[in-house]
Amino acid sequence: MSEIDLFSQSLYINRELSWLEFNRRCLAEANDPSVPLLERVKFLAIAYGNMDEFFMIRVPGILQRAVVGDMEVMGPDVHSDTTALLRGINVSVNDLVDGYEACWGKLRQELYDNGVRIRNTDDLSDKQKEWVKEYYKKRVHPLLTPLALDVYHPFPFISNNSLNVAVKIDNKGEEVYARVKVPVGILPRFVKVPPESDGLDFVQLEDIIESNIGELFPGMDVLEAYLFRVTRNADIKVTIDEACDLLSAVETSLDSRDIGFPVRMLAEEGMPLAMTTMFGKSLKLRDEQIHKATLGGMLLTDLWQIASLDIPELRDKPLTPFIPPGFEEGTSIFDIIKEKDRIIFHPYEPFDLVVRFLNEAADDPDVQSIKISLYRIGSDRSIINALKRARVNGKDVTVLMELRAKFDETNNIYLAKELDKMGVHTVYGPVDLKVHSKLLQVVRLEKGKLVRYTHLSSGNYNASTAKQYGDISFMTANTEIGEDVGELFNALTGVFGPREYKHILVAPAVLKKALISKIRREAENSAQGKKAYIAMKANGLVDSDVIAELYKASIAGVKIDLNIRGLCCLKPGIKGISENIRVISIVDRFLEHSRIYYFENGGDPEMYMGSSDIMPRNLIARVEVLYPILDKGMLSLIKEYILDIHLRDTEKAKTLTADGRYLPIDAEEEKFRSQQWFIDNRGKWHG
Repeated sequence: MSEIDLFSQSLYINRELSWLEFNRRCLAEANDPSVPLLERVKFLAIAYGNMDEFFMIRVPGILQRAVVGDMEVMGPDVHSDTTALLRGINVSVNDLVDGYEACWGKLRQELYDNGVRIRNTDDLSDKQKEWVKEYYKKRVHPLLTPLALDVYHPFPFISNNSLNVAVKIDNKGEEVYARVKVPVGILPRFVKVPPESDGLDFVQLEDIIESNIGELFPGMDVLEAYLFRVTRNADIKVTIDEACDLLSAVETSLDSRDIGFPVRMLAEEGMPLAMTTMFGKSLKLRDEQIHKATLGGMLLTDLWQIASLDIPELRDKPLTPFIPPGFEEGTSIFDIIKEKDRIIFHPYEPFDLVVRFLNEAADDPDVQSIKISLYRIGSDRSIINALKRARVNGKDVTVLMELRAKFDETNNIYLAKELDKMGVHTVYGPVDLKVHSKLLQVVRLEKGKLVRYTHLSSGNYNASTAKQYGDISFMTANTEIGEDVGELFNALTGVFGPREYKHILVAPAVLKKALISKIRREAENSAQGKKAYIAMKANGLVDSDVIAELYKASIAGVKIDLNIRGLCCLKPGIKGISENIRVISIVDRFLEHSRIYYFENGGDPEMYMGSSDIMPRNLIARVEVLYPILDKGMLSLIKEYILDIHLRDTEKAKTLTADGRYLPIDAEEEKFRSQQWFIDNRGKWHG
C-alpha cells in the first residue's frame, strides 16, 4: 500500500472558502427566529462586515497571484487553480449576498411590526415629507459634491467602502453620468424622522438624496440613479528603513489604506450595462469583480446603528456576571492570587476584576513595576487610566504596544504617544513580528523579597469587547511561570531571540514544535494501548503541518474533538484518514474566543491555554503564548465544565463535513446550548 500524501490539497478545505462559510454561519444566526430581533440585526451587520474584510484583506493576494501566475505551493492557503478559486469565491459571495438581502427583507418587516419603521420617502406622511425636505436642504445638500463622469473630467477617486449614487442625466439631449458620495459618517445612514405614531421612523440617507437629486442638477433631467460602492485593498505593508522607526513607518503606511487598488464593486441591481462597464473600465475591474445587489444588499455594516437601538424587549436579557469565590469586595487581589491559581471566565465573570487588579497595583505602595502588552484596547480607558496613575504614583511602568493590530493602528499610535508623554516606557516589540500575546505582570516587594503576579489571557485588555467575547483569564503567583513571563518581557523590550522557558510555549520559537510533539505523543500512546485523546478549542485551524499530524493521530486511532469557531482547513470524516476527528463550530450570543488545548497523555493530562490559534500567522509571524494549567484540580474542572460543555453543544453548534459545509447537529435528546449552560451555571468551573 502506497503511503498517503497528507499534504495533498485534496485533504484540505481552502482557507478562503472556509472564511466565507463562517459568514454563512453568522447569517444563520441572523435568520434564527429564537434569537431576539435586534441581536439578529447585529449578526447581519457582522456578516456584512466580515465580507468587507474578506475583500479588503484576502482577495487582493489572490488577484495578484492570478496576475503573476499560480505558485507551486501546497496546503490550504493556495488553490491549485487561482482562476477556479476566484470562480468559487464568486459563486459563494453571490449566494451570500442573496441570503443577506432575503434576511434583511424579513428583519425589516419584523422591525416594522415592532415599531421600528425603516420607510421609503414616498411612504411618509405629508408632514414627514416636509421635514425630510427641510432636513435635506439644511443638513444634506451643503455636504454633497456632484462629480461629472465624462471626457472633460478625470474619473474621480472612489474612497474605500464609501456609499455613492451614480446618476444618469439628460443634459440638453446628451446623456451624461455623475457621481455623488453619500456622506455616511458625517450624517447617520438611518435618519430618524419625527414619528406620527408610537415607535420610531427612519429614512435611509441615500433615499433622501435620491428623492432630491434634481436639486444637484438644475435645468437637467435626472433619468436614473443607482447605488454603488468600491472595496479596495487594505492589507497595508509596513516598510522600515534606517531613516524611520516603527511608529513612523506604521503612520506612513496607514495613508495608503484607503487608496489601495480596487478589488470589488458592488452595484445596485438594475444598473445599466453601459454604466457598470464604464465603472469597471475606469477602476480596472474585470466583470467577475463587479457584483450586483438589491437595495437590501447595500446596507452593509451601517446596520449596527439599528442593532444598537435601546429597546430592551428586542435584545438579549442583560447578563449579570458572577463574582468568583474569593474575589468579593474588600479582598486583596494579591492575596487571592497568592493563595492559589485563579481563572476568570469572561463574560460570565467580569473583566472588572482584571481592571481592579491593575488599579490595586497602581495604588499599592509595595508594587515596584507593571508590565503589560496591549493589542486592541478599545474606547474604554480604564486600563490606560490605571497605567497612567501607576506612573504618577512612582511605579516603573512598561507598555508593549502593538502598533500593527489591524484596523486599530491609529488608536494604538495615539495611546502610545499619550503614555510616552506620561513617562511610561512605551515599546513596540520586534520589527518583524506582531505581538499578539496577552501578558500582564506586576512585581511587588513583600518582606524584602520581590514577588511576581502574572495575568495571561486569550482576550485583549479591552473592557468593551470583554463583555461580548468568551475568553479565559488566568492569574498566578507561580514563581516559575512568573520567571518565564518576565524573561519574555525582557526579550520583547530588549533584543528578541530564542530564550529558555520552563513552562510557557512561545511562538515563533517553540510553540508549533511543542504542539506537534504532543500530538505525536498521543498517536504513540494509542499505538501502545495507552490512553490517548486530543481536544482543541480555537478560532482557526489552518496550519498544514499541524493538520497533517492530526491526520496521523487519527489514523493511529486517537479520538480528536475540535471546536474551531472560524477558519478550519482540516477535512473530518475521511475514511482511513480523519474518521476519528470531529469538528464543530459555535456561533452564539458571545463570540467564542478562548483557546484550550487538551492532551490525555496516557492518563496524566496536560492542558494549555492562551492567545494562539493554529494558523501560520500565529505560529510563524507573531509572538504568541500558551501557558500550562499546572494545578490538576483546576485542569479537571476546566475540562469538565468549560471544554467539554462546549463540545456537548447541539443547539448553536454546527458540524463540519468533509466537503466544507457546516450542518446542524442531530440530537436524539433535548438540544443543548453551551452558552446558556454557562449563564445558568456560572462559577461551576471553580468547583
